[in-house]
Amino acid sequence: MTIDKSWTQIRKHSNSAVFWQGLQSFLQMAKPHVNDRGFIKCPCNRCINNVQHQLEVLETHIHRFGFMSDYNEWIYHGENVNAATSSNVPQPNSGVHDRDEMFEVLEDIISNDVEVDQLGSQSSNVQYDDLFTALNSELYPGVSSFSSLNLLVKLMHLKVMNKWTNKSFDELLKLLKLTFSKMDLVESHYEAKKLMTKMGLGYQSIHVCKNDCALFWNENSTSETCPVCSESRWKMQAGRRTGKNVPHKVLRYFPLAPRLKHLFATSKTAKLMRWHRAGKSTDDNVMRHPINGRAWKDFDRKHPVFADDVRNVRLGLAADGFNPFNNMSISYSMWPVVLTTYNLPPWLCMKPKYLMLSLLIPGPQSPGKDMDVFLRPLIEELKELWESGIDTRNADNDRKVFKMRAALLWTVNDFPARSSISGWSGQGYKTCPTCNEDTPSMRVIGKTAYFGHRRFLPSTHRWRSNLDFDGRTERKRPPRRFSSVDIMDQLRRVKTTIPGKHPNYGGVKRKRGDDELNWRKKSIFYELPYWAEIELKHNLDVVHIEKNICDSLLGTLMGDPHKSKDTDNARRDLQNLGIRSELHLYKDGNRLMKPAAEYTFSEANRRKFCRFVILVKFPDGFASNLSKNVAQNDSRIIGLKSHDCHVIMQRLLPVGCRSLVNKTISSTIIELCTFFN
Repeated sequence: MTIDKSWTQIRKHSNSAVFWQGLQSFLQMAKPHVNDRGFIKCPCNRCINNVQHQLEVLETHIHRFGFMSDYNEWIYHGENVNAATSSNVPQPNSGVHDRDEMFEVLEDIISNDVEVDQLGSQSSNVQYDDLFTALNSELYPGVSSFSSLNLLVKLMHLKVMNKWTNKSFDELLKLLKLTFSKMDLVESHYEAKKLMTKMGLGYQSIHVCKNDCALFWNENSTSETCPVCSESRWKMQAGRRTGKNVPHKVLRYFPLAPRLKHLFATSKTAKLMRWHRAGKSTDDNVMRHPINGRAWKDFDRKHPVFADDVRNVRLGLAADGFNPFNNMSISYSMWPVVLTTYNLPPWLCMKPKYLMLSLLIPGPQSPGKDMDVFLRPLIEELKELWESGIDTRNADNDRKVFKMRAALLWTVNDFPARSSISGWSGQGYKTCPTCNEDTPSMRVIGKTAYFGHRRFLPSTHRWRSNLDFDGRTERKRPPRRFSSVDIMDQLRRVKTTIPGKHPNYGGVKRKRGDDELNWRKKSIFYELPYWAEIELKHNLDVVHIEKNICDSLLGTLMGDPHKSKDTDNARRDLQNLGIRSELHLYKDGNRLMKPAAEYTFSEANRRKFCRFVILVKFPDGFASNLSKNVAQNDSRIIGLKSHDCHVIMQRLLPVGCRSLVNKTISSTIIELCTFFN
């Protein structure tokens, strides 16, 4: 039986009844040959049998883009199935796509878009038209192995990795167009960014009130003034708007769901997303991955339905401020909020390519207590990912669609950032979030001191009866553990505050009541249905802690007047407590004398330690050149970065201090350094 294919040659087919009838016959013939998911190769002029779609999408594509002119034997759609190797049939990935890896990337992105509207066409297909145009076009006449889209993606990658400015990128594009006049390439960074957005690499710009009171988002998206303080959304000059509407602040939000779907779009990463279940340690005493920890196990026990599907995503959140201008004389604090995926192996989940920037919070001031205002878009998406999930194609399981859900397990911050995120203040007499209202503290000269650490020792430990710590014996038991019920009971007593920094609204300082303890607010994270039951909500960043301890320890050992903890006020505190009489200040005539302590280096020993740091050699790439951090007079070590402090604590200080202080002090320092190993 001869198949009528003349309808495929009709060019103006939008209103052609012959084309429509031929298309319907083609779809009926192809219907028995779809795969088990209902997909089949699409022979439109855009997909050219390289992408599989459902029949409804095929109908839309062929009607919109036309039928392939050189697809004469319909071997993929029911005609002469045994002739699949026929030489006159165009094979997939022909033409420009022969060796262009961007085709596979684009196919992964499109195949993960599974939402289908009522007309049967994929809701996001239109946004990929420009991508297909860039992919199908030759970069240069005669160059078929490299598309303009491929070159553009690689140039954008180089721009990010080498920190090119937008202006330099524009000039490079102009130079390429000038040198290769026939090159098919965009002309500016703005056009390149618009194209990258269609690949799921974009972000949403959300305007923010100048006082951080609210976002102009969702129900406030069209408002001209802040719903809290009534300040204008736009920058003003002499009481009037500038020529163009310019917002005071812009929050950049990078949607989470598309990037999680991309992790399952390729078989390699989709398989790695199940590693946490297969690669966990079978020894309860070995922690290879967070899944071996008590907090993870407790979460699985409380949410068994979520835990049953190994593909559900576990996330961690980190946030901190930095100066984007690399100029410390300018006071500006911008806060990135980064998410990491704990489904991945531990050697991958912290790699830069798997870290997902979620929010970029603008300055110039840190968000502080108004952190929740900026976190609102992320929290709303996390609630959706927990409650309903999103349809996702799993490339590791025959590209079957499953309902992917996600949960935020904890945050990782330094102590000041933890205060902004958790709502528990990092200042005052009850600073410790673990000890909570039982925090032991006292007022000393100029600051609050925290003591009572011997409570954590065994009840028979000899240090509990030693009077050298604070002049008293320690009889108290370790602090009690506060359950989620206890914490929620405390949060019910916290008064609702007005957000923002406006002096008449959120900026008004208020005194916390005694029943509020150290709570400044109820964190927005408690809107997540599972957050209140999480055992370990906030983690402290060990890198920050190690650096702070290294700076204080080195400053004290070296007698650095700027960083030493052995100050005159500290000696007066010892005198007021009636302990360590050998370290008390005393008067010699009209001069106030400060006795030398055993835990500080003499001037000669300071120079010896500095010479030791200068002369030590490390393998290539192990550490920076620490000799540059030694002052010219060999008496101070300055300008240490976080990794420098890590190297000093782990490698240099345990060795270098042994001959410079007595054994009791050196062994204590070595044990402290070993704790961070």
